[in-house]
Amino acid sequence: MKGLELSRGYFEEFGLPMLKKEFPDILPFLAAGFVGSGSEHYGYDDETSRDHDFEPGFCIFLPDKNIISERQEFLLERAYAKLPKEYCGVIRQRISPVGGNRHGVKRTADYFLSAVGEPNGELSVEAWLHIPDFALAEAVNGEIFFDNYGEFVAIREKIQHMPEDILLKRLAGNILIMAQAGQYNFQRCLKHNEPEAAQLACNEFINAAMKTAFLLNGKYMPYYKWSFRALREIDNSLAKNLSLLLVSKKSAEEKYEIIEEISSFFILELQKKEITKEICPDLEKHAYSVNDMIKDGSIRNLHILTAV
Repeated sequence: MKGLELSRGYFEEFGLPMLKKEFPDILPFLAAGFVGSGSEHYGYDDETSRDHDFEPGFCIFLPDKNIISERQEFLLERAYAKLPKEYCGVIRQRISPVGGNRHGVKRTADYFLSAVGEPNGELSVEAWLHIPDFALAEAVNGEIFFDNYGEFVAIREKIQHMPEDILLKRLAGNILIMAQAGQYNFQRCLKHNEPEAAQLACNEFINAAMKTAFLLNGKYMPYYKWSFRALREIDNSLAKNLSLLLVSKKSAEEKYEIIEEISSFFILELQKKEITKEICPDLEKHAYSVNDMIKDGSIRNLHILTAV
């Protein structure tokens, strides 16, 4: 059983009845769900994942103290702690504070402050430019079982998709890295008889290509442990080609052909989405063309690698 399924069943069987019975007065202000860090919140957990942080649990999210007091928060924590210690053969972890670091009673503002640096999800341009993709992915993953107050879901919606100019800036930077590392430096490092540097260049190309793929699909790339699995879900063909660069024993010449094939694929995607005006096989020129599409001059004029 996956962690999300375990959590949802545990909540429906024990969590929700407890909230309805013991806290009907504040139930209209609560939200509950299964979100945050960990493979189980993406649906990527397996048997190996069960060696840590795997338990029947969920999160209860509270608005600020003017609506739900610290006393009510304490009572919720105590009620959560009294829920059954085992469900479907899985035992709850004995971690303090109540509910553990990933589950239990949390303030909505505290959760988003920890996740993205802003308690209300109102990210500044500076934050949008520099916050890691995986942090944004964690902030909007998993499942919200209910949100009676509407605050939690409203904040998630603010960060579900980055502003267009920020997306273009990130795209431009990653495309430039693909050009420099893959189309240019990979072969040059080999000619300099530096195979290790060539492999590092290939790795830079792969990472930038993955980020570009997620950006073009309007998604956030999760933590590197799950990035290839997530990529297979949005473009399995691209994932296979990148995997060949990463783990196959293909020759340098074959790898460079794959790099050019991937580069051509992305150029075609940029042209389809009409975010480049260039018509050439050189990714570097497309990177600057994408950057030129940014409407806000203050963002456009920042160094092209600012958001990478």
